[in-house]
Amino acid sequence: QVQLVESGGGSVQPGGSLRLSCAASGSSLIFSTVYMGWYRQAPGNQREWVSTITREGLANYANSVKGRFTTSRDNAKNTVYLQMNSLEPEDTAIYYCYARSVHENQYWGQGTQVTVSS
Repeated sequence: QVQLVESGGGSVQPGGSLRLSCAASGSSLIFSTVYMGWYRQAPGNQREWVSTITREGLANYANSVKGRFTTSRDNAKNTVYLQMNSLEPEDTAIYYCYARSVHENQYWGQGTQVTVSS
């Protein structure tokens, strides 16, 4: 089993930046966290994919965040990060960290609120 704990959410003005962190704990993490990344869910919307990063550091992004968000990970700390720059009100959502294992099991964090407003 894998536990994911996010931190770093908050409120920011448009154009500002935030950095989210997600720490994984549990057993067999090297197999349980082959992929890590982020989803988000805005009020009234379905959860949407934001980014994915492999253990080797290869990252992919949704078009809506490409060029503004950067995902990275520290395998020694079992932690994935989401650096969000040039934030827009449309980025307001609950951000969820996830991990996917080599056997396609998916784990979720509890979510952290990001609010972009003037």
